[in-house]
Amino acid sequence: MNKTILTVALTLFGLITLFVSSSVLFDWFGIRQKEGNFVTAVVWANWLCGFLYLISAYFIFKGNLAAKNTLSVALGFILLGYVYLFIHIQSGVLYEIKTFMALAFRLILTGIFLLTTIKILRK
Repeated sequence: MNKTILTVALTLFGLITLFVSSSVLFDWFGIRQKEGNFVTAVVWANWLCGFLYLISAYFIFKGNLAAKNTLSVALGFILLGYVYLFIHIQSGVLYEIKTFMALAFRLILTGIFLLTTIKILRK
């Protein structure tokens, strides 16, 4: 993967993340109702990550290693989201299994983005 592909992938993922999470948070297009028992703190974490993905894309485009830091912070937000989700589940409150799966996907993809960024920007 080269710098351009990574920049485009992060930009698209960031925009999609912002659209979906803000649609749930701010109830755009009736999406909140379709989400079922979503976990608000997890959606907020995803929303913040959307901005971090866009910032990382900009840094990668500029060849700036700060992209590594912003992706590391995004990974931290996702991990905190997981911790909160586990606490949420243990408290017996309703949740959707798709929340767990979406966080797993986001965790893996962000990790791939981070490792790829480190590899590309070291050259």
